[in-house]
Amino acid sequence: MKFPQNLKKIRVNKNVSQAKLAKALDVGQSCIANWEKGIREPKLTDIVKLSKYLGVTTNQLTGTLKMEHFTILRNETASTNKMPLFSSCVCAGFPSPADDYVEKRLDLNELLIKNSAATFFVKVTGESMIGAGINDGDILIVDKSKKADNNNIVIAVLNGELTVKRVQKNKNKLFLIPANDAFKKIEVTEDTDFIVWGVVTNVIHQL
Repeated sequence: MKFPQNLKKIRVNKNVSQAKLAKALDVGQSCIANWEKGIREPKLTDIVKLSKYLGVTTNQLTGTLKMEHFTILRNETASTNKMPLFSSCVCAGFPSPADDYVEKRLDLNELLIKNSAATFFVKVTGESMIGAGINDGDILIVDKSKKADNNNIVIAVLNGELTVKRVQKNKNKLFLIPANDAFKKIEVTEDTDFIVWGVVTNVIHQL
């Protein structure tokens, strides 16, 4: 089973009407109906709210296996504004006026985003990944279409909470590894409510 079938089965077993569930999540009843028909996909926040209200795990709702994806958010196509790209590399010495000319126009979307329909942005809170160059307040570019391979940094839902960590497979075990010695690694077991939301591809932070 997948999310639409799971949601309807769990809702009916809990004796919760679509109207009651819609009111609890502050959405329209048609939204619940569309989720159960597979016409629309819920956002991550809606999945977490559903799991808490219905008293089930997010895995039970989505039917997602460990290290697989679940499409939870669609993004509008990014802007195509282009910025000037100078042909000369930046040196640490004095700039040369002779090199100051534009080679072409650079579209940051083309540079940073490979799949715009599957890409979203997340603002980081906390310092668990500072060793990987991810600081508090940074913006992460995340691709939810990419498969999470060993040692990838991912955005995941862990027991109903969002987290950014590096995934590490060791034999038959799966761990979420921080990049800060002040934080402990987390083992993901069969009892853990865990979903990979997407793979972090780029980090944007101010100097």
